[in-house]
Amino acid sequence: MEITPLAATNSAQVSDISEVKRKMHLTGKITKTTLAGAVVDIGLDIPGVVHISQLQKEPVNKVEDVIKVGQEVDVWVRRVDPKKGRIELTMIEPLALEWREMSKDMVVKGKVTRLEKFGAFVDIGTERPGLVHISEMTHDYLRSPKDVVNEGDEIDVKILAINRRKKQIKLSMKALEEKPTKAPKPSPRDNLKGKEIKGESENAKEEPVPTAMEIALRDAMEKAQTHEDHQSIRGKRKGTKSKKEIEQILTRTLEHKVKTSSK
Repeated sequence: MEITPLAATNSAQVSDISEVKRKMHLTGKITKTTLAGAVVDIGLDIPGVVHISQLQKEPVNKVEDVIKVGQEVDVWVRRVDPKKGRIELTMIEPLALEWREMSKDMVVKGKVTRLEKFGAFVDIGTERPGLVHISEMTHDYLRSPKDVVNEGDEIDVKILAINRRKKQIKLSMKALEEKPTKAPKPSPRDNLKGKEIKGESENAKEEPVPTAMEIALRDAMEKAQTHEDHQSIRGKRKGTKSKKEIEQILTRTLEHKVKTSSK
């Protein structure tokens, strides 16, 4: 992952025009001034030229109002043509990133310049700072951007979108972080199993497992109850047989008395 840094401030040392690159920072000495600008010695056989419009951001009416011959100045390369032996310079520090140099998904370094409730503005060396919305700061929930960054912090961000017409840049911090893995959602079958297991555990709590002593005592009581039931049934049967015998005896006695009285 290549990260584009902010504009460098250290001046480069070159020995040949082939080494001169666009936006390169150089140090030179004013050797001549004209109505249209100035000539600058940058240590090569070919001097550089600064147009009057490139002396400063504010409008300039006269070159000598800004620079003098013999003055050392910081310059940046605007254009270079080795074939024609021409080097165009500027005394206005160029942007680290121009609109045509930016692209979606580019990763750049920046500095937090302002915090708002909805996010943070980050200077990435462009004409305007980009915005990291609070939802793009981290995968976690945030109450405030201050929970993640402070003004002056240097951070790495990823370009999500560019609107050149509105001059808006959307940035992201969480796009450079690993997305947390989410636990799989339980299926309806898993929920049913969970309820069954929960119900079984609750039933298990309601009906504790009996101990060996309790089992032995329960068996003994069941045997005793079974014995009593047998005795009761036997007694009932015995009682029922004696009653019949008594009834037969009474019947025979009555019949005997009737026969005797008739005689």
